[in-house]
This record gives sequence, structure tokens and C-alpha cells, in this order.
Amino acid sequence: MEKFGKSQSVRRVEDDRFLTGAGRYVDDIVPAGALHAFFVRSQQAHGVITALDLDEARAAPGVHLVLSQADLEAVGLDATLDASIIKNQDGSDGAAPVRPWLAKDKVCHVGQAVACVIADSLEEARDAAEMIWAEVDDLPAKMDFAPGGETIHSEAPDNTAFDWAMGDEAATDAAFGKAAHVVSLDVDDNRIIVNSMEPRGCWVDLEDGRLHLSFGGQGVWGAKSAIAQKFDMDASDVRVTNPDVGGGFGMKGMLYPEYFVVAQAVRELKRPVRWMSDRTEAMLTDNAGRDLWHLGELAFDADYKITAYRVKTRCNLGAFNSQFAQFIQTQLFSRIFGGVYDIQTIWLHVEGYFTNTTPVDAYRGAGRPEAIYLLERLIDRAARELGLDPLELRRRNFIKPDAFPYKTPVGETYDVGDFNRVLSRAEVEADLKGFVARRAADEQNGNLRGVGLCYYIESILGDPSETAAVDFNEDGTVTVYVGTQSNGQGHETVFTQFLSDQTGIPADRIHFVQGDSDLIAKGGGTGGSRSVTTQNTAILATAQTMKTAFSAFLADEAGVPAEEISFDDERFRVPGTNLTPTMLEVAEMARDKGRDDLMRHQETTQLEARSFPNGAHIAEVVIDCNTGLVKLDRYTVVDDFGNLINPMLAEGQVHGGVVQGVGQALTEHVVYDEDGQLLTASFMDYAMPRAADVPMLSFTSEPVPSTANIMGMKGCGEAGTVGSMAATANAVQDALWDRGVRQADMPFTPLRVWEMLENARIAAE
Repeated sequence: MEKFGKSQSVRRVEDDRFLTGAGRYVDDIVPAGALHAFFVRSQQAHGVITALDLDEARAAPGVHLVLSQADLEAVGLDATLDASIIKNQDGSDGAAPVRPWLAKDKVCHVGQAVACVIADSLEEARDAAEMIWAEVDDLPAKMDFAPGGETIHSEAPDNTAFDWAMGDEAATDAAFGKAAHVVSLDVDDNRIIVNSMEPRGCWVDLEDGRLHLSFGGQGVWGAKSAIAQKFDMDASDVRVTNPDVGGGFGMKGMLYPEYFVVAQAVRELKRPVRWMSDRTEAMLTDNAGRDLWHLGELAFDADYKITAYRVKTRCNLGAFNSQFAQFIQTQLFSRIFGGVYDIQTIWLHVEGYFTNTTPVDAYRGAGRPEAIYLLERLIDRAARELGLDPLELRRRNFIKPDAFPYKTPVGETYDVGDFNRVLSRAEVEADLKGFVARRAADEQNGNLRGVGLCYYIESILGDPSETAAVDFNEDGTVTVYVGTQSNGQGHETVFTQFLSDQTGIPADRIHFVQGDSDLIAKGGGTGGSRSVTTQNTAILATAQTMKTAFSAFLADEAGVPAEEISFDDERFRVPGTNLTPTMLEVAEMARDKGRDDLMRHQETTQLEARSFPNGAHIAEVVIDCNTGLVKLDRYTVVDDFGNLINPMLAEGQVHGGVVQGVGQALTEHVVYDEDGQLLTASFMDYAMPRAADVPMLSFTSEPVPSTANIMGMKGCGEAGTVGSMAATANAVQDALWDRGVRQADMPFTPLRVWEMLENARIAAE
């Protein structure tokens, strides 16, 4: 394996165990004799609980415990979930209604947990749950995200969660007042269900008096802190682990009521307890994504340069504040508000509302896909209305390479960028010159072809600090401990490969450990595309510490100054001697000398700035006019991820992200009825994208190395989703434009597209 920087495509080592059924997911490693938890959930979206009878269930065969919110509070627990709260325009706090672990007094969405049954088997727990009698007086369901309607929480009488703004409203209005051209567009950003391959689940056990929570998550330290706080325990008495995790996508980046309730059951019963949701349960209770509406407006001067950008957003928080929810469509949305364009005058106004639906929180991209979707749809509309080529309009407004570092009007500083270079490469890779001929061929067959472009940028989010540790083991191997958590991204391969590159230790001699709060003291988990930059910075610092420590040891042994000893990425060179040991050989020498202090090395580092992945997505769709069926026919991505460690894994991340964005654009859509009942609660009704829905995706790297970290890297985990929604939607709009369709919103299902065409035909007659 050659030195990092050569961008080698190394196959994922973890896939051997995943593909042979040897993965260790939550439900695979449950302690022997664990009891089963089953949650009784509300069948009503909104109502007052007037009676809850648990006696018969408590007496049922195999049942050990039945818990309600009253039981949790009776033992003195603060049995509520915490959430971050944004500041309103007037400086007051956003609404912060109490969210109990189990419903108290009223239910606020279908699927909200009302009680928990703990039994010997899952079947016995389910049977006992059928014996629980709950009486709920229905209240009208609040389903639209607008002020008014039946009040869900007394803390938000008109159901407004927050009223937030950023920018200079007066300056923005003035710029619009003297603009040569103004273009506006309103768009919906439809709600989706995350549908990770592995549903949420956990088990909890007491180990020598310590509480051990194991759950499918995106990090362990936040959960460790929350468990210790809620149960008034010393943090040293809590262990949290994430084993293999089958997909997270932001949805598993926060805690849910079930984990705390199961933990309390273990505290009472002194026995391990397990819980795993089924698919419909997950659809009803996992935090949803997106679900918002925008009105975007751009002001242009006579030369078609953007002079101001104004946005009004309404977003649905669901029934409660989830952990990051109020920040997603406000502060996180704003991070890349102006995209890749030189815009300094802005106004963003966001209102958040509670509804009787499942809570909404981070989903792959967390605010960035929503911001880019609106902006790139609006740029495309502007090009049409102003009579300009979409590429040309973007080029006129790109931030120029000599303007970096570029401070945006929201306070971000883009470190580097060459957007025109990336776009020009995408233009070639997508063969845009051949599009006219492809469109003409489809028209002869009675079909419509459209092409859509999105140029995205995203801001790396999350904790800028990270920790890495390396142990030298007696058997001649090493173990690397990381503070991030893989949910399928290939961390075991990436971080092992990087450590091998920096130290010369063969990758097959490196063991990889993640997701255990007992084995590494601190970590930021995974989210916001932070892992590759933060974790590799920590690994690089740890590798340097190892080199320095081992050089000092060799200097003492050989009697030469430490500064004269060099390391060439595989071996140390000790001048005046024939010593050229590898790092593993030096570790063995140190062990023989009793230097146990050299057997473990750990560093925590912090990035002072963020990196900004960016790139161009170009989609082509073909629409069957008779059925409205949209076929994604061609898809090209050219990304600037800076320097890549493993291009194959980066491409895999892009593929997965693109498909998630395409899924939202073409097939996925959450539907509730007026009473708050989820109509899309199974894969019979909720259409996930399939292999036949996506063509081969073309991926090209056009790197502009970041200056925000020593490796010149930029994250890539969410980029595919950030760019794919707008590219696909713009392609559909392009195909429909000449048929008179002016408002085209996701998802572009056959029925919706057929109705768009039919309505445009009728309007034209």
C-alpha cells in the first residue's frame, strides 16, 4: 500500500463479514436471557388520555413489568427528552414543550409510546399489550404548518415553534426595489421517511453495577452523558456502545424515548432487556426528514448579476422538538444560504410549526440539501425567465477563484474553490453537446427529455474536535481507537488505511475499534460529513506523537540526538548505526526494555476551520407523456472533495447519497390523512427507489485541496444528496416546460406528472 495522497481505491475490509452474515448488529449481540420490551403506541394523532388501565397486562403470563409515564415519574425521574432551542427574531426562546418518554395526559401523534411491556418473550409482551386499555378523547388533528388550529402544546398556543431570521431585511428590500430583474419561485420540499436498513433498537444490561446501553446510533458520548444525567448517575457508572450499525443518515444521531425506558426497566428488574422496532413501527416513530415550503426571490442588475436573495420558509417540526430540529432549517440551512454565488445582501425568515405528526430532525445533509434545493431551483427558473443558458447564469455569479478565502453574508468563510473548473469538467463528462440530439430522438417517440443542473456546496458540521488512540499489542499488532462511528461508510477501511500510510504498519496488522465509551474517553460521533477530516486529523497527530516518542527512545538507545533520527513512512533511520527498524520493531524493542509507557499513544485535535465540499450534478430524464412515468436516464457528478484517501469509497458515498436524493425527487413521499393517520406506513405504500430507477452514475473527482486541514480533504458523506434533488427536479421541469408546466414539485410520481401535463393541456385550450 502506497503513501496517502496517491488516492488508492482499496476494497472495504469490513464487507467480508457483512456479506457473509458475520456482522455484529444490536440484535445479534443481545445478552443471554434478555427480556423483551414492547411499546404500546397511540392509534390517535391527537387526544386527551382519560383512562389507562395496566392491571390486566401486569398479570399476564411471562410479564415482568409494565411501565407508564406515571410509573417513571413516581420514582423521581425527569422522564423527558431534551432538545436544542433556537432564538426568535425578538430575542426570546423558541417554544420548548415538554416531551415525555411515554405519553402523559395526552397523545400528540400516531405511534407515540403510551406504555411499555417487559416480558420473557416478544410474543408474551405483544399479547399483554393487547390487554392494556386506554381511553382517549379525540381532539382535531393539526396537519398544516401554519399558525392556528387546535393547540397541541400550551407553550405554543398558535402552534408556532419559532420565528427566526437572519440578514439585513431593509438592505435586501432596498436592493429588490432597484433591481433590473426579479425572479421568484415557491417550492415544496416533501417529507420523507429515512428507512435505514437496520431499524432502531437497543439492549441494556447491568454489568458489575454499571449500566450498559448498546444501541444502533451515530456516537456514544452524547448518549452516555444523557443517561448519566437523566438517571442521576456518575458518568463512570455508564457504558454506551454502538456495534455495527445498518445505516443512520442523521436519523440515528439523537436519542429516542425507548432507550431511556428500557434502561429504567433494567434498573428495576436487574436483568437485561432488549428492544427492536419493526418496519412499520420505525415508519411511525423514527424522526422524519425535510417537510417544508419556501418562497425564494432573486434580484438581478442589468448584467444579470445577483444583487440580493430573499427567502421565506415554513417548516414542520412534527409533534415535538426533536434534538436538533429547530436548528436544521435555521442555522444549518443558513450555513450555505448563498451557495457558490457572490451574494452579500440577504434576508432569511423561517417559521417553524408543531403538527400532529412524527417529529422531524436531521436527514442526510441536515439543512444543506434543503437550502441548495431551493437556490438551484430558483437559479434555473431565473435562467428561463431571463433568457440565459443555465450554465452561463451560474458562471456570471460564481465566486471567483481569486476571491478566496471568501466570507459569506452569514459569517462562513469558504477557504478555496474553483467552481467554473468543476462545472466545465461536468459539462464535458455529461456530454451536454449531445443533449439536443438525444432530446430530438425522444420526441420522435412521443417522449419528453429534460436536463437539469445543480451546483451545490455544503458546510462540514459537527464537533470540530476528535480523538484517536493507538495501542501496540503483545502479539505484534496494533489497535486504533476512533471517536467517530461508522453507519456503513467504510470507516474501518479508511482509517486503517490512513494509519498504515502514515506509519508503515501493514493494514492487516491493524485492529479497528469504534463506538465504546469505555475504550476511548472522548469522541464526536458521526454526522455532518465530519468524520474523514476530524478523525484523520487526530490519527495524523497520534502518528506524529508515535514517531516523536519512538525517535526519542531510539536516540537514548543509540546515543544520538533525537532530531537526527528520521522516519521515511516505513522505517526509522538512525545515523551512524545500521538501525532501520519499522515502527512495529521499535515497539517490540521498547516493550523488551520495559517501556510500557510507549505502548499507547493518544491525541485529541481540533480543526480551526471547516471545509466546503462542492460539485456539479447533471441529470437527464425521459418522461412518458401517456403515463407520466419519469425515467432517470443519465446522471453525471463531478465533485471537489479535495484530496481523497480512497476514491472508490468516496464514489460509493456519492452513489448512495444521489439515490437518496433521487428517491425523494421521484418516488418517496409521506402521506397523512386529515386525522393524522399515516397512510404510507409500509413498503406497499411508501416507494423506496429500486435499482431499476437509477442508471449507472458517473463520478469524477476534480479536487481543489482544502486549506482547513493539513490533508487538504473535504467531507463527502452527504454531498450526493445535497446535489441530486435539485438536479433531478430541474431536469423534470426542463422536460415539462414546453408543455406549459410552470410549477413542478417533488415527488415526480407518474400520477403527479401526468396531472401536471393534463392540467397544462387544459389550461392551454
